[in-house]
Amino acid sequence: MTQEGSPLSGIHIRLEPLAHDHVDGLVSAAAADPSLYQWSPVPQGKAQAAAYVATALGWRDTGTAVPFAIVRPNDGTVIGSTRFWNLERWSWPQGHARHGRPDPDACEIGYTWFARSATRSAANTEAKLLMLAHAFETWRVLRVCFHTDARNQRSRAALERIGAKFEGVLRAHRMAADFIPRDSVRYSIVGAEWPEVKARLKQLLDRRG
Repeated sequence: MTQEGSPLSGIHIRLEPLAHDHVDGLVSAAAADPSLYQWSPVPQGKAQAAAYVATALGWRDTGTAVPFAIVRPNDGTVIGSTRFWNLERWSWPQGHARHGRPDPDACEIGYTWFARSATRSAANTEAKLLMLAHAFETWRVLRVCFHTDARNQRSRAALERIGAKFEGVLRAHRMAADFIPRDSVRYSIVGAEWPEVKARLKQLLDRRG
């Protein structure tokens, strides 16, 4: 796996490896409608955005995350952010086909948020398609998981719509965006389910496109 990586490009969005150059774009994207981010930790203002990027790049440098800015291809406008994180590399025994692989065996997709202009558009669907394709087809992961605030019904419905499987509720799992210990709902997609999920995502993208 290349930590810096190359952009993941689609028709509606481009996922660019997150960099300090994206700070101003993130500020503008988040400022349009802060009320959207009831459940997500989204930076408000330049100082928060700079710290947000610095933290993400620190995780990238330790090999635990691959963060992106979500960019509109036609004009280069930043419309959000997302990342692979909780990258897991399992201790496969010597002689196993997966022993010594540099790529992760499992990962999580999270820290995903969009500007108001990109909500209810093809952007989120294409971001999931690009990232899941990279995870399952390039990295050849065995599982991708997602956690969302148990109160976030829209996120839960979106994950179920693409075929992610509900695994349960983790109580007092993480600090919520409103600074309480949140219950997280866990979903996952495993390798055998990816072809069906991919087909669903493409159908959804065709409808939105």
